[in-house]
Amino acid sequence: MDIIATSGKQTLSQPDTQFSPAQAQQHLAASSTAITPFRINVPDSAIADLRQRLSLTRLPDQLDGVSWEYGTDLEYLKALLDYWRTEFNWRAQEELLNQFSQFKTTIDNIDLHFVHQRSSHESAIPLLLVHGWPGSVSEFSKIIGPLTDPTSHGGSAEDAFHVIAPSLPGFGFSSAPTEPGFGPEQMAVALADLMERLGYEQYALAGGDWGAIINRHLANHYPERLIGLHSNMVLANPPDDPEQRDAVSESEAAVVEARRNYMLNEVGYQQIQGTKPQTLGYGLNDSPAGLAGWIVEKFHGWSDLPQDEAGNLDN
Repeated sequence: MDIIATSGKQTLSQPDTQFSPAQAQQHLAASSTAITPFRINVPDSAIADLRQRLSLTRLPDQLDGVSWEYGTDLEYLKALLDYWRTEFNWRAQEELLNQFSQFKTTIDNIDLHFVHQRSSHESAIPLLLVHGWPGSVSEFSKIIGPLTDPTSHGGSAEDAFHVIAPSLPGFGFSSAPTEPGFGPEQMAVALADLMERLGYEQYALAGGDWGAIINRHLANHYPERLIGLHSNMVLANPPDDPEQRDAVSESEAAVVEARRNYMLNEVGYQQIQGTKPQTLGYGLNDSPAGLAGWIVEKFHGWSDLPQDEAGNLDN
């Protein structure tokens, strides 16, 4: 589902956040305004370590007669890990990502990585693209060109955007928070700081998953900076009033039941990541096979493609 919201140009003002004056001073002190160019160059030793860890993987057994019902399919994961170890070309991915202008800056003691690809068209609209989980700025690699240079992709100059795509704290090449309490609202404030630092007084927002949630906070706190909002994840819960909640059509009842089944069977990962991330991190940080199994299940299950295509290694 997509939504578009617009607002007129207004005078900038500070958001009504929970920051006290002392916290605001700490926030400013933890931020350096320097912006430095960045280029991805993973050491050969890191790639060698990855391949060694993959070669030493010990996989569990799987119940007979099942595939993806209880998580990532064993045979699929075996093929994925073999491809990752023997065929995957990380340097080609580096080259793909390094075609975009990348930078780093410090905000809230976080070393924030971001793509900043400006359009050559003077009327281009600044667009903040915010990814989610499991994701990264790499998921935007196929749309940055059409967005910044639409005339080369069958569009017109009026369709142009300046693209700003940050790696969320803890993702990709951005450092992670070191203290508890850094959630979507704090991320929204950090991204607003980034856009101000880049000189953009007004801009459009687009994102999904955590990006959609962060953008909602950003739009609520800084409506005067918002040109438009595009979300591919719009959250809505049933009414609390039982009479309203139960007064639904047959098709609406089917949607409610589908959501109930989803909440019962598909959100175990949320409970673990949201309550005991430290425990989970020991396995995922040490084992690339464990990390792959944890993440690829979501790419497989959440894809709109037919399942045989969603699981295709070429994708």
